[in-house]
Amino acid sequence: MLETLKALADPCRLRLTAVLLTGEFTVQELTRIMGMGQSRISRHLKILNEAGVLAVKRQGTWSYYRAGDGSSFFAAIRSAFEREMEALPQRSQDLAAVAAVLEERRRRSQEFFDRHARQWDDLARTLLPVPEYRWRLLELVPEGASVLEIGVGTGGLLTELAARASQVIGVDHSPAMLEEARRRLTAAAVKGIELRLGEMSHLPLPDASVGCVVANMVLHHAADPATVLAEIRRVLAPGGVLLLADLSRHEREAAREQLADQWLGFDEAELTDWLENAGFTDVATERIAAATGQESVLLVRGHADSINKPKKATSHKGA
Repeated sequence: MLETLKALADPCRLRLTAVLLTGEFTVQELTRIMGMGQSRISRHLKILNEAGVLAVKRQGTWSYYRAGDGSSFFAAIRSAFEREMEALPQRSQDLAAVAAVLEERRRRSQEFFDRHARQWDDLARTLLPVPEYRWRLLELVPEGASVLEIGVGTGGLLTELAARASQVIGVDHSPAMLEEARRRLTAAAVKGIELRLGEMSHLPLPDASVGCVVANMVLHHAADPATVLAEIRRVLAPGGVLLLADLSRHEREAAREQLADQWLGFDEAELTDWLENAGFTDVATERIAAATGQESVLLVRGHADSINKPKKATSHKGA
């Protein structure tokens, strides 16, 4: 208890802790958010980390800091802390800076996909090969459901989804990607699929409007994955199903620059934790093993429960 209180007995460390309760950030991002030098931020992070208030997750050469669970005392007072931190003098300024950092992550991703839409399929297959898993993903799509696919890319999955669903809506944040998807659907003479421009963190759909959401290899591009999962929960009807396919944790650092990956895959435990916090039940994870030179794929299924409402999203816990 004493170590925790000492760690929090500093205005800068209070602000840092409050910021990291909203998500995971690198030291470089925290220097922008807090308006402080790197050495000062690093010193405060070290104190908070040693006290168990914060934790650090390493992905390749990047380190992400987040609220930790190493201090039982901080865990006990966390709810009260989260209420009181709204009164911190620079809280509004810090939240605006957090939003700016997340927007920068989102903007970099959109610009990348707009530039590489035409060669995206070949680029992804070449630079980050994965085992064949789509047959299993499609097998899990409920027959006759209304389906939303998030991050349609060039539309490679849309035709197969339409064969199983009563309605298909595709959303992507890249106008260039949507144009490629339209071109593909036109060439295949596929009709009845609605494409919409939108962010996965702010989906252009009403509450409880679809029966199934498919997120195929998109979550590792998300600026804030926990927020995305909470937004998916919002648009799913009670009892609706989320089908998520994404990379298992890997160390291919080059994927950040070459494929605009924000995260180097995920652990099963953190995905399960996020889904449960977002209001999903019966969460099940299946791993598709990789062959030599490939990366494993995680298939995750969860059901939107009408009783379990989303908890407050906290990014990248359980890593």
